[in-house]
Amino acid sequence: VQLVESGGGPAQAGGSLRLSCAASGRTFRGNGAGWFRQAPGKEREFVGVLRWTVGITYYADSVKGRFTISRDNANNVVFLQMNDLKPEDTAVYYCADGAVGAGRRQSDYRYWGQGTQVTVSS
Repeated sequence: VQLVESGGGPAQAGGSLRLSCAASGRTFRGNGAGWFRQAPGKEREFVGVLRWTVGITYYADSVKGRFTISRDNANNVVFLQMNDLKPEDTAVYYCADGAVGAGRRQSDYRYWGQGTQVTVSS
């Protein structure tokens, strides 16, 4: 397993969680790291990307202003800070790296974590 997510769990609507993505035994690869999520019965969707080669982040409209991606270079971890959580944020969250291109599509990434469950109750 090359990428390991953690930090998921239950949360109340309006609350916060911080997800972590650790690169196991290596540094992050490609031009950025992204987060995706998959809700029950739905396809996996883009959440956001941190493109460190150009120093920008980009988020899906559904999370813009509430979620923030950051990187701790010293500890080789990428974070997804999730604030003002909503029940519709309930999903398994995946991080990925080895990105090429803009990083907004699953096919842009080569390596994936196993996912961490986030459940938001109203």
